[in-house]
Amino acid sequence: MLDKNSKIYVAGHNGLVGSAIWNNLKSRGYNNLIGRSHKELDLTDQNAVKKFFDEELPDAVVLAAAFVGGIMANMLYRADFIMMNMKIQCNVISEAYAHGVKKLLFLGSTCIYPKNAPQPMKEDCLLTSPLEYTNEEYAIAKIAGLKMCESYNLQYGTNYIAVMPTNLYGPNDNFHLENSHVMPAMMRKVYLAKLVHDGAWDKIAIDLNKRPVEGVDGSSSHDDILNILAKYGIYDNKVVLWGTGTPLREFLWSEDMADASVHVLLNVDFKDVIGIEKYSSVHYGASTDGAIDRNHSAGRGGAIPSLGEIRNCHINVGTGKELTIRELSELVVKAVGFEGEVEFDASKPDGTMRKLIDVSKLHSLGWTHKVEIEDGVGNLFQWYKESLS
Repeated sequence: MLDKNSKIYVAGHNGLVGSAIWNNLKSRGYNNLIGRSHKELDLTDQNAVKKFFDEELPDAVVLAAAFVGGIMANMLYRADFIMMNMKIQCNVISEAYAHGVKKLLFLGSTCIYPKNAPQPMKEDCLLTSPLEYTNEEYAIAKIAGLKMCESYNLQYGTNYIAVMPTNLYGPNDNFHLENSHVMPAMMRKVYLAKLVHDGAWDKIAIDLNKRPVEGVDGSSSHDDILNILAKYGIYDNKVVLWGTGTPLREFLWSEDMADASVHVLLNVDFKDVIGIEKYSSVHYGASTDGAIDRNHSAGRGGAIPSLGEIRNCHINVGTGKELTIRELSELVVKAVGFEGEVEFDASKPDGTMRKLIDVSKLHSLGWTHKVEIEDGVGNLFQWYKESLS
């Protein structure tokens, strides 16, 4: 059990979810937190990760670091998406085990589920049919990560929990047009189209200086700025978005995701997820000091026959509610105060047509979401405007 003095390493603490988890832990009185930026610690470097764990010896780990992006990035950088994420996961999880970490929380994504999975998607539909092609590599990496947690638990009696959040949005979101997710990309496009129409070049310059687009910033000529914006579907009072607008998506406010993650980290153990109360003591045996005997099952391999097949131990995290991409665009338009045209380019890919998750397991473990999408979109735009000041 973690207490307020436990040393907790939050990998990816500057990111969308990691920063929210960091703040959530702080608000609960957990102040012995460790974070390293990518420049300070490259998680794909095995030796660097080992050295970090040797020096810091954290009691718990939150693995919120990942190599991420939207449909375009997933399609362009397929090798990077599988290799970078696999390296990060293998390095952090293996060193956590080697250094006796008491609790590990792994963050994945609901893109792990099959393209045509029954809706809403329960945890048990994992690996039942093919994945969506456009983000297959990222999904396979995340499936490997949750299986690592599950397998370490089964072989060594560790307490590693994997949570699979739906589409996230919130403070510290990524608004870079080349590799951002659907909501922040849409929001920035609508905002810039409004600024172009208003002739607000001072505000456009501030925006592009904060987040340049392919090297074009606020000091570039108006023609260069208009040309690069047009490449991303941004025009004078008009925005062109990818796809048909008909896919359904579920969105979760990042601070809600953080609250769910911390709830699981502090209150949920592997035995709770699989519903076997005496799992650890019965099947691994405890040493005299109450710690798990890690050598008890060494070399055994596979689940214990008396327990049957144990799989799909991850936890979906979401709202259980959905809306179309077109409906999302209408919420964004309203939040930005955009009066122009939103057009959908049906020649571009939609991705998976529906991705609603079943959150009954999460609810049974004592947590439900608080922020509804209608409020969240407005909150995100407010944060984005403040990030430019």
